[in-house]
Amino acid sequence: MRNWLGPLAFGLILAAATAWVAIGAIPYGLMNVAMERLGQAGVNTMSYGNLANPNRQPVVRPSPDLAYSSCPYDLSVGPLAIDVTPVPGRYSSLSIFDAATDVIFVRNDVEAVGKPFRIVLAREGQAVPAGAEVVRANHDRGIALIRLLLKDPKEIGGLDAVRRQSSCATVTKLK
Repeated sequence: MRNWLGPLAFGLILAAATAWVAIGAIPYGLMNVAMERLGQAGVNTMSYGNLANPNRQPVVRPSPDLAYSSCPYDLSVGPLAIDVTPVPGRYSSLSIFDAATDVIFVRNDVEAVGKPFRIVLAREGQAVPAGAEVVRANHDRGIALIRLLLKDPKEIGGLDAVRRQSSCATVTKLK
């Protein structure tokens, strides 16, 4: 019986170490996949996705009554300015996710009092414009996601021009 204790202990330690590595690595892998799928326009640029349907689901279980705009970001080139223009009379929100899939910022149209707002996303130590509302990130990479609630998918045509007023760009590229 004692001959089994060593291999059993080794197996348990190996299983625990494997689980620890997997739990630590999986969120980063999932975020990389999401950034590739959502980054139609490139990094640090907003893309305005088509509505989800059974044949078009860039991420797991997207809601068919939400219009998504996404900005995969990379702060290694500098801070990112995210400008959000809420669509009057519609729920919308900005959520910022870091590389570990953690939500680091959320604001909806009610909290913004229906007015446009700008968030500057930066790493600790990066210079930001004076007076800017700053969100500090612990990782260089992630996704900023804007969701717009539609009453009917057909109304996206009339709301799309306002939705496309939201944008993101590296601060050094801003005028």
